Amino acid sequence: MSDKKNPEEKTEAKSPEDVSRRDFLRKTTVGAGAAAAALGAAEAAANTSPGTARKIQIAPDTLAALKQTPIEPSFDGEGMSGDDVFVRACKDEGVAAMFCCPGNYGMINAFAQQGIPCYGGRTEGAMCAAADCFSRVTGEITATSGTEGPGFTAMIMEIAGANAARTPLLVVASNKRISGDDRETSIQQAYQQPTTTGMKKYGKRLIEPNRIYEYAATAFRQLKTGVPAPVHLDFPGEVSRARHTDPSELRDYYDKKVYRSEAKPHPAPQDIAKAVEMIQKSERPMIVAGQGVFQHKAWEEVQAAAEKNDIAVVESGPSRGHFSDGHRLSANLAPDALGSADLVIFVGQYCMPSVGEYRFNPDVKAIRIHPEASDLGRNWPIDLGMVADEQVAMAALADALPNRSRPTWTSELKAAQVAFEKSNDELYAAGLKHSASADCIHPAVWSKELADFLYRGDIPKEQSTSVIGGWTVAKYTRRFLRAYRPGQICNGAYQYYAIGPDVGYTVGAGAAVQMGVGPQKPYQGAPVICATGDAGAGYSIMEMETLAKYQIPSIVIVYNNNAWGVWGSGASAARAMHMYLFQENVRYDKVAEAVGARGEYVTSPAEFTPALERSYQMAVNDRVSTLINCQGIKEFSSAKQYAPGTPRPVEPGAMSYAH
Repeated sequence: MSDKKNPEEKTEAKSPEDVSRRDFLRKTTVGAGAAAAALGAAEAAANTSPGTARKIQIAPDTLAALKQTPIEPSFDGEGMSGDDVFVRACKDEGVAAMFCCPGNYGMINAFAQQGIPCYGGRTEGAMCAAADCFSRVTGEITATSGTEGPGFTAMIMEIAGANAARTPLLVVASNKRISGDDRETSIQQAYQQPTTTGMKKYGKRLIEPNRIYEYAATAFRQLKTGVPAPVHLDFPGEVSRARHTDPSELRDYYDKKVYRSEAKPHPAPQDIAKAVEMIQKSERPMIVAGQGVFQHKAWEEVQAAAEKNDIAVVESGPSRGHFSDGHRLSANLAPDALGSADLVIFVGQYCMPSVGEYRFNPDVKAIRIHPEASDLGRNWPIDLGMVADEQVAMAALADALPNRSRPTWTSELKAAQVAFEKSNDELYAAGLKHSASADCIHPAVWSKELADFLYRGDIPKEQSTSVIGGWTVAKYTRRFLRAYRPGQICNGAYQYYAIGPDVGYTVGAGAAVQMGVGPQKPYQGAPVICATGDAGAGYSIMEMETLAKYQIPSIVIVYNNNAWGVWGSGASAARAMHMYLFQENVRYDKVAEAVGARGEYVTSPAEFTPALERSYQMAVNDRVSTLINCQGIKEFSSAKQYAPGTPRPVEPGAMSYAH
């Protein structure tokens, strides 16, 4: 895209630390004048249409509320409510943000009053997804809220997705009064805990007001130790609204240094020695760097061990970037090399595959490093199980390993990387051909051109955080999108295929980048990118309004193929096909415009990059979000009509889908 830009705007590449945030972002985009003119024209067109004379704008009360000074509650006077007590514990424990839809009012108000960043959106499900994604790209504990029966049950799909991703998600939900139990006193009456069975690490319905802090402590012990997963607490009215005027009224009202430990399990010296022996005997060792590497911030230790002994590394999990795609030892873009590995070292692989699920030789030797002994040996037989924190274990391994060069193995990795990129080039060429014949745009085309824009133009390749969502389209975008630093990609459909949370994920990723939390700090203020499908857009497209309300700059790209990704299943019964199809050429871009964002409609390859440039410019300079509606056809996924059809996923690494 750089050859289309004004040469005077080109700048010498600099790191984000070398320039101011505003200057850093402005220098990556096209001229502001053309974009402003485009926005002005769009506003003019909107404001001259019948019935749309009033301009969409952020409510003054929204802006005023965001400027309010946080209030620290006190036991003095009227005292603290149960909600206040619980949120104080959340603040002390560093809960990074709260995402919700109005409901559970006392609790969400307490989060806002005490200064924890809060975001209110359109549905509980999408905002639960936002909280999940915020954690996936930062590694921090994030909270989400539901209300009684309807609001809470709307979150179930996203809670299950967070559980599969092993996200440390705090789910706080209101519940009707205990006094109303068994009396059907309200249509919202619902006992919630059984609903999340199998979808959480810990859950509790609180019933005694004076134990609210005790259960807060239990919640954070679960969230901050071992393998994380959602924690679900629900608060009946008698608990959340109870008043406490003295700390002595609360059970176990202790400082966090007392009610939990920061201790980490260290590997046994004999286990490190055995691991070194196995690695030294191996010719083609490979580390599988799972979600625990990201959550326990072990990426530097993994890289140190890999570089010292020439060990290949492939990522696995709902987040990508904790081992850079650009590293010479990365197997993320070298799927053909997986079958050659003769030793696999699983580190932080929380969702353990079965033999054959990853493309390793079934007879490959295996080491697994895991913080909980009870899970060692599950699904995949191990030759060595090591109970240890991922960061501590990899640091010990890096110290113990000798320096070693493996030229044959690294040459094989390089060849596999070249082969993978060649297959992508062939897919792009086929996509261009198919786009011309079908008079629309193939997903391989815009996936490749999006990658060129993000990683091979004027934007630093480490900058842009991306959400990979959708079903059919994800099999293309995963091949082309890259991760060069921790938390750069949120892999939406990890193990649990939640349908349509992707715009909600974008809210969470965007909030994390705007706040500059964790590994997002160097890129604070940058726009985020989301790829989703038309089926997915139907679930969470109204969160485009949430992006607009909070001025979270983002670009949501919708692959519009007029059908569910499983449309071919209807071919077996002619009368069933209608259930798999949508109307053709639906204008999702117009929906975005109608809720305060921008829209772009792309129907040919020539239109995509200019639309992307305009959208990026508006995101950087005016914090405006855009939905780019890329028109395709369902038949693009048919190998018979448009070879090669939908590419098959390759496990794990860049194409990781199930694991």
